Amino acid sequence: MAKSGIGKYFNPTIRQVVRPLDEFIQLEQSSGIILLACSLISLFIANSPFSGEYLQLWDTPMTLIVGNFKLSKSAAHFINDGLMAIFFLLVGLEIKREVLEGQLSSFRKALLPMIAALGGMLVPAVLFTVFNGGSTFESGWGIPTATDIAFSLAVISLLGNRVPPALKVFLAALAIADDLGAVIVIALFYTADLQLDYLYLAGLAFVVLLILSVAQVRWLAIYLIVGVFLWYYMLKSGVHATIAGVLLALTIPFKTEYNKKQLLHLMEERLVVVKENLQSTEVKPRDITEELEDIANETSSPSQVIENQLHGIVAFGIMPIFALCNTGVLLDTSVIGGIQEPLGLGIILGLCLGKPLGVFFFSWLAIKFKMAALPDHVSWSHLLGAGILAGIGFTMSIFITLLAFPNNMHVEGIAKLAIIIASVTSGVVGYLFLRFVAKPTHLESY
Repeated sequence: MAKSGIGKYFNPTIRQVVRPLDEFIQLEQSSGIILLACSLISLFIANSPFSGEYLQLWDTPMTLIVGNFKLSKSAAHFINDGLMAIFFLLVGLEIKREVLEGQLSSFRKALLPMIAALGGMLVPAVLFTVFNGGSTFESGWGIPTATDIAFSLAVISLLGNRVPPALKVFLAALAIADDLGAVIVIALFYTADLQLDYLYLAGLAFVVLLILSVAQVRWLAIYLIVGVFLWYYMLKSGVHATIAGVLLALTIPFKTEYNKKQLLHLMEERLVVVKENLQSTEVKPRDITEELEDIANETSSPSQVIENQLHGIVAFGIMPIFALCNTGVLLDTSVIGGIQEPLGLGIILGLCLGKPLGVFFFSWLAIKFKMAALPDHVSWSHLLGAGILAGIGFTMSIFITLLAFPNNMHVEGIAKLAIIIASVTSGVVGYLFLRFVAKPTHLESY
């Protein structure tokens, strides 16, 4: 995919300032590949002679002590409630960026992927409920509503220029809108019994963050400190602690201190210094790189700074750990047999069938009633192919599984195996469909 805007003219460090969408997509591609590798490793070890030790590893008690403060949880809890809050912070920052400046920033650009995402959530939820309504599994209706950004973009990247760039943008925007929907679903429908005293304290912490934001306080550290308190109070309140990450993202200032004219003037001045340093024999390449990094950090908003820093940590640290912790499914006969039961069928059909039907049909309605238009060079078959890839649920689907069936390892195992099967199927079928069935377009101009 060609680099967009002015980003193609600058060193990769400088391009952090303008944040072109293709860099985001490339990072998600790499993350998806690593995520898949970690999942396969976890699945293999969980069914090896080391299974007992491996599964017990995630139940290891851990204690966080700061002065007189003490918080004791298992390793899995610290990963799913703690590290995943950082993941949700990044999700919140990405949603905020796309809403303010990206693919969701205008009504016309946002409408098609948002309507498609809505259909891609409603239809799978209905299909799941058809199989599981009124049963002990009905709380899992949110599982097949999710789309995994990393995996879906990793698969579509394998198609290269066989698909139009606008389709990649559409799928990225759809997945981000889907993430927003998943956050709302978790906050509204997967909340335990509320502890009002802690909920009030969480609300107070959020108000403090809002005041800092309105006052345009740009010291990132103060937001993170208050954010830690918000996370703890959320954890104790019964609202899932990861929502604190999204709330924190909403308050971190997004705009830079400079307008466009000031920004270009500052960059020109600093780049003159860089060029002069290049001619000096005493200056090392690392010095130049650090100077470019200083320019990027100085001209970036607090939101940009933390998003840039978190992308690598989340993609190559937190998400692989989450996959290792939560995809170690013991494949005994009861779990494998459960795939043919309503729970497994509801998840598999919800992701593999409900997702493409919902994305395609709701997109068709939006275009039919002239609420939106097909993106450039994107055909109806491309749109269906994107809908199939949206059936790759994985990360968020597994996360919702943990909320829907807490402390039920057997049911969790069936649901996770169904998610893995559905996600792999959607990825393979989506790739093959876009590769061999979807109408090709002439993309030489890209």
